[in-house]
Amino acid sequence: MPGPGVAAALLLPLLLPPVPVAVAAPGPGAAACEVSPGDRFDCGPERLLPREGCEARGCCYVPAGPGPGPPWCFFPRGYRSYRAENLTATATGYTARLRRVAASFLPGDVGSLRLDLALETPTRLRFTLRDPARPRYEVPLEAPRGSGRAVSALYGLRVNADPFGLVVYRQRGGQVLLNTTVAPLFFADQFLQISTSLPSHFISGLGEHLTPLVLDTAWTRVTLWNRDMAPAPQVNLYGSHPFYLVMEDGGLAHGVFLLNSNAMDVLLQPSPALTWRTTGGILDFYIFLGPDPKSVVRQYLDVVGFPFMPPYWGLGFHLCRWGYSSTDITRQVVTNMTAARFPLDVQWNDLDYADAKRDFTFNKKSFKDYPEMVRDFHRRGLRYIMIVDAGISSSGPPGTYKPYDEGLKRGVFIRNATGQPLIGKVWPGPTAFPDFTNPETHEWWHDMVKDFHDQVPFDGMWIDMNEPSNFVEGSQDGCPNNNLEQPPYVPGVFGGRLQAGTICASSQQYLSSHYNLHSLYGLTEAIASHNALLRVRGKRPFVISRSTFAGHGRYAGHWTGDVSSDWEQLYYSIPEVLLFNLFGVPLVGADICGFAGDTSEELCVRWTQLGAFYPFMRNHNDHGMRPQEPFAFSPTAQAAMRNALCLRYSLLPFLYTLFHRAHSAGETVARPLFLEFPEDPNTWAVDRQLLWGGGLLVTPVLEAGKTKVSGYFPAGTWYSLAGDSTIRSKGQWILLPAPLDTINVHVRAGHILPLQEPALSTTESRKKGMALVVALSPDGFARGELFWDDGESWQTFERGDYTEILFLATHGAVLSQLLRASAHLDGVLLEAVTVMGVPSPPRQVLANGVLVSDFSYRSDTQVLRVPVSLPMWEQFVIAWS
Repeated sequence: MPGPGVAAALLLPLLLPPVPVAVAAPGPGAAACEVSPGDRFDCGPERLLPREGCEARGCCYVPAGPGPGPPWCFFPRGYRSYRAENLTATATGYTARLRRVAASFLPGDVGSLRLDLALETPTRLRFTLRDPARPRYEVPLEAPRGSGRAVSALYGLRVNADPFGLVVYRQRGGQVLLNTTVAPLFFADQFLQISTSLPSHFISGLGEHLTPLVLDTAWTRVTLWNRDMAPAPQVNLYGSHPFYLVMEDGGLAHGVFLLNSNAMDVLLQPSPALTWRTTGGILDFYIFLGPDPKSVVRQYLDVVGFPFMPPYWGLGFHLCRWGYSSTDITRQVVTNMTAARFPLDVQWNDLDYADAKRDFTFNKKSFKDYPEMVRDFHRRGLRYIMIVDAGISSSGPPGTYKPYDEGLKRGVFIRNATGQPLIGKVWPGPTAFPDFTNPETHEWWHDMVKDFHDQVPFDGMWIDMNEPSNFVEGSQDGCPNNNLEQPPYVPGVFGGRLQAGTICASSQQYLSSHYNLHSLYGLTEAIASHNALLRVRGKRPFVISRSTFAGHGRYAGHWTGDVSSDWEQLYYSIPEVLLFNLFGVPLVGADICGFAGDTSEELCVRWTQLGAFYPFMRNHNDHGMRPQEPFAFSPTAQAAMRNALCLRYSLLPFLYTLFHRAHSAGETVARPLFLEFPEDPNTWAVDRQLLWGGGLLVTPVLEAGKTKVSGYFPAGTWYSLAGDSTIRSKGQWILLPAPLDTINVHVRAGHILPLQEPALSTTESRKKGMALVVALSPDGFARGELFWDDGESWQTFERGDYTEILFLATHGAVLSQLLRASAHLDGVLLEAVTVMGVPSPPRQVLANGVLVSDFSYRSDTQVLRVPVSLPMWEQFVIAWS
C-alpha cells in the first residue's frame, strides 16, 4: 500500500479537469448536436418523445428513418448529470463522491452517489456506484475480496470530473476498454443507466437469447428478465447472464460483468457502444483484463464460481419424453434401447409419473411399481431422474399434501401484498411458490427431497418451470397497482409487463421483493436442490435447471428449453452451448431431435451426431409428437445414431478430464474457436463448429439434404479422428465429405486423447480397455492428460482421491507420468496406441522395452497403430525407431 504522498501523486493524472459543457437547458446549441448517427444515445428511454418534450430535457431532436436505427431524441455532447468530487485513495483503490449538478427527468433521482474503485487483482478491477444515504438491494453473491490494492495492474484509470465518467485502458498500448464519458450517468430509484464505448464490434455474451455467437451492434436491444418462453430470436429467455466478452485487435480480449439481478436492457449501437439500463439495485461492475479470452473467462469464474464436477454417469446418454405415461412404457423404452444396442445411462420421466402433477408424489395406478422400476434400473447399471416443478399445489384439503401443509406451517412460500402466500397456476392447478432465498425453505426442501427419495431412490433432479413460470398473470387475484408492477421504465420483456408469464413483481421474499430477486429464482432453487441431493445421497449432486443466473454452473447444469424440431434450432444450439460455457455452465445441451413438433429422420440423425458433442446429451420430446428415440427409426438411421453414441462413449475419459479442468481451473469444456485461436480473426464469429477442449474440432452438418459440409480449420495440422485423412491448413475453409452416417471430428496436432472402449452404459464402459490417440505436431511433440476417480464421490479432487496421468510424446516415443495415483484405475488396461503424423515407417516398436511384433503402419496416412496390453495404473513408454 503506497503512503499518502504516493497516493496523492497517483491521483493527479487520475482526475481530469471539467470539460467545457453545454448546460442542460431547453434547446442545446447546434454544435453540441452534431453527433454522428452511430454515436447518438437515447434521451427518451422510457417513451417516444415529441420535439418539445425532447428539447425540454435539453436534448437534440433529429428525425431518422423507420425501423431500428439511431434515436430521434439524443443527448448533446457534454450533457451534464453528475460531477465527481473528493477523489481520495483508499487501501484497495479510490473513492469519490458524485453530486448531481443538473435536474434529471426521472422520478426518485438520487442526488449524491458514492463511487468505490477497487483494484482487486492485476487483471480485475471492480467499481460500484451506491446511494450513501440509504441501503439499496444488492445481489447476494459471495464475491472474492481483493487483498489491498493490486500492483503492476494491466489497466490504467482516468476519472472525468464533470460530467462524471470513468475511462479504463490497457497499460500496454493504451487501448480504451471502457469509457463511460460517452453518455450521461443516471441513477434513480428504478432507473440506472450507464454507457460505454466498445473497442470492437466483436461482442459475445449477455445471455440467454437465441442468437449467433457474436451479437449484432446495429441498434440491438438485449433484455434480461427470466421468462418461460420457447426459444425465439429477440426475446428474453430462461436465464440472465449480464456478462460480455469483447475481442480486440491483435487477439486481446476483455470482459465486463454487471452484478445486478433486476430487469434490464442492454443496448448495442454501431459506433460501437453499449448502454446498460437496469430497473433497481446498484451499479456493481467487474472489468476483466484477460489479456486473452481464456483468461477473461477464468477471471469471470473467479468471481461467480468454478463449475461443479458432474458424476461420470451424467456424461452418458439421457433419454426422456413427456408422454411415458406408465412404468410399463418407461421400462419398455429401456428394454428397446438395450435390444437395439444403444448406450443409455439415465432414464428420465416428465410429469407423467406424478399424482395429479404434484411434486414429490407418484401415480399409484400407472406408476404403482415406480420405486421397484427405479431399483430395477439401478440393478442394470442405469440411473434415474424425474422432473420437479417450482410451483407447489395449494388446492388440496388440509392434511392431504405434505409439501404444501408443511410449507405453510414453516412459512416457506412467497407472499403477496397482504402477507398471504401468493397463489398462481401451473400444471397441478393453483400453486404456491417456495421462496428459496429463505434458509428455512432450504431445510423444508431437503425434507421433501428426503421423504420422496426414501420411497423412490432417484439419482438427480430436473428442475423446471423455475423462472418461475405462471399460467395466470401475476397471481389468481392479479397484482396491486404500484411502482414495482408499473415501474417508470419497463425493459423490452416479452409480454410488455414484468408480471407477464410469472408472479407479481411486488410479491415479497425473505431477502427482498420479487422485483429485485426474480431472475435469481432458478439459481436459488438449484442451490437448494444441489445441497439437498448431497445430504440425501451423500454423492455428487446432478441437477439440470431451465432458469439460470450468473454463477449457476457452481451448482447445476442447464438444458436450452423447449426448442422446436427444425434445422434453424439445430444450428442455434451451438452458440447457445458455447455461450453457456463462457458463462461457467459447461454442463449444457439442447433437446436432441428437438422438443416441440415432429422431427424428421434426417434431422434426428444430424441432431444426434451434434448432440454426441453436447457436454450434456439428452434426447427429449413433447407429448403427442412423433417418437424420436434412437430405436424408432430405420436401420440406416439407427446405425448412424449408434455410431454417434459409441463415438461419444469412447471419448468419455477425455470429456471427463475436460470437466475436471473446468471444475479445478475455470476452463471451458465445449469451446468456441476464438478462445483457442484469438489471434486469427477468422475464428471470432465461427459458431457452426465447436471444440472440445483445445484438441478436438467438431464440424457437424446443420442443413437438410447435405452430404458435404464446410468448416474453418485454423492454421496447423488436423487429423481426422478415424485416422484416414490429414488437413494441413493455412487458416482456411475446407469442404468435407459428410454422408448421413458421418460427423466430421478432427484432432489437433500436439494433443493426446485418452479413449475407452464403449459399452451400453458407463457402469460397463469404465471397466473396459483404454486407448490413446496421439496427434503429433510437425516436430513430433504431443501432450494430454487423464483425470480418473470413482466417478461419483463428493470432492475427490479436493480430498486427493483420484488418479491423474500426463501423456507426453516426443523424440519417437509416447510415455505416461503418474502425477497422482489411486486405486481407481486398477484392472484397466491400455490396449491400443494410435500415433498420427509418423513421417516414415518404423523399423521396430518397443513397449516398456519389449518388442511389439504386430504393429501396423500406413505410409499414405502416416498412422502407426500399436496393439499393447499395459496396466494404466503404471507408467509406460512406447517407442518407435
